[in-house]
Amino acid sequence: MHPLEKYIRSVQDFPKPGIGFKDIMPIMKDHLPEMIAAMSEGINWNEIDYVIGIESRGFILGSALALMNKKGFIPVRKKGKLPPPLLSQEYALEYGTDTLEMAVNDKPARVLLVDDVLATGGTLNATKALCERNQFKVSAMVVFINLSFLNNFKSSGQPIHSVLTY
Repeated sequence: MHPLEKYIRSVQDFPKPGIGFKDIMPIMKDHLPEMIAAMSEGINWNEIDYVIGIESRGFILGSALALMNKKGFIPVRKKGKLPPPLLSQEYALEYGTDTLEMAVNDKPARVLLVDDVLATGGTLNATKALCERNQFKVSAMVVFINLSFLNNFKSSGQPIHSVLTY
């Protein structure tokens, strides 16, 4: 058991009945430096030019990772939150679809994708597709929690780095 795991709060039937929500906010509140250090492990920072954080907790974790490792930060947001020019990527949800957007990039670069929790992989796969269309090579992907019982995530054979796996 990872030392940070004891700070996760389990919330039953949230956000809807039958879901067991893993609340990482207590860790972010009292143990953010340790959380960011744990997420940094196993990443080859020499192969990263920018950190890309996925809305919304991916912004917090990604910007902290970027700062700690002296890299730039790029947000990926839900539709309508960024000014043009943009690239958009639609992805499937349990009931319907959603869209992520990213500012158009002007030069090739290597990136690390960051999110808080990996559930089905739709958001990460959509972000990876955006990157590939935008001159970014995805060098690595990291999440704090991988809910592997909901996914068998390997994007193009590339594994996901995670601190905790359920």
